[in-house]
Amino acid sequence: MSDEEILTERLREAGYAAMRVEQAVGGVVAVAGLVTLQDGSQVFAKTLPGPALDVFVVEAAGLAALRDVGGSNTPDVLHASERLLVLEKMEPRRDDEDFWERLAHMVAALHTSTAGDRFGWHRDGRLGRLRQDNTWDRNGHRFFAERRVLRWLTEPPVEAAFDREERRALERLCAALPDLIPPQPPCLTHGDLWRENIVATGDGDPVLIDPAVSYCWPEADLSMLWSSPRPPASERFFAVYREIAGLHDGWEERMPILHLRELLSIIAHDDDDWGAAEAVRTVIAPFKRRSES
Repeated sequence: MSDEEILTERLREAGYAAMRVEQAVGGVVAVAGLVTLQDGSQVFAKTLPGPALDVFVVEAAGLAALRDVGGSNTPDVLHASERLLVLEKMEPRRDDEDFWERLAHMVAALHTSTAGDRFGWHRDGRLGRLRQDNTWDRNGHRFFAERRVLRWLTEPPVEAAFDREERRALERLCAALPDLIPPQPPCLTHGDLWRENIVATGDGDPVLIDPAVSYCWPEADLSMLWSSPRPPASERFFAVYREIAGLHDGWEERMPILHLRELLSIIAHDDDDWGAAEAVRTVIAPFKRRSES
């Protein structure tokens, strides 16, 4: 059975009669696509061709938190189960300065209105298909070190990608986090905020999808946008965000360190790492040299 047939069958089981599926490209976890139903309406649907996981249930909970707690735009969840997620149809985003300015206002409001006193979440989540450890912790540096960086070192593809000295350099960098990252209160974060997880309403307002939510440093969200490929107009996002929410001096230099979590996740998923391993080596190079001196 093809991926499209699997998605169509699971839609039927959930009560959705699919007439046509335009399969989305670029995803590495789920089979997804824009679905035209028999009545002519359209929805966006995703399924997992392999064993059932809690990916979609966690995703739906994250979307609800971003909307209900953080005031962000998210698509309506029409169905969520271990096998299937159905969302209202959204539109592609525009990549002009006006759109990115609107996004800056929304993300800044999310970060500034949800300050908490603990890092984590009330349940573990997912980053891709792998589990995201969200165990509560009042120490942000320890939380980021143990649950966002070192957590990936036991994944077999990560073990294979780095030698002993490189792993020690990662550990040494994590030990130095209190000197590298200024104290920041936790806030509700999207957790996977790169350009492909930003779409739009019919009116052109930004909408967030595919979250991996937790209470974490706001700069962790910014690192996803900053360090991933993005259009030139996105520079407007950072300028406006800084005006609204403020940023500690040196934030640009911290972005590669905070992006380590995403780079290690890419490697752990054992797909094309898009140069992630070399990017990690660049970030940890000073700590490796220090260990060899």
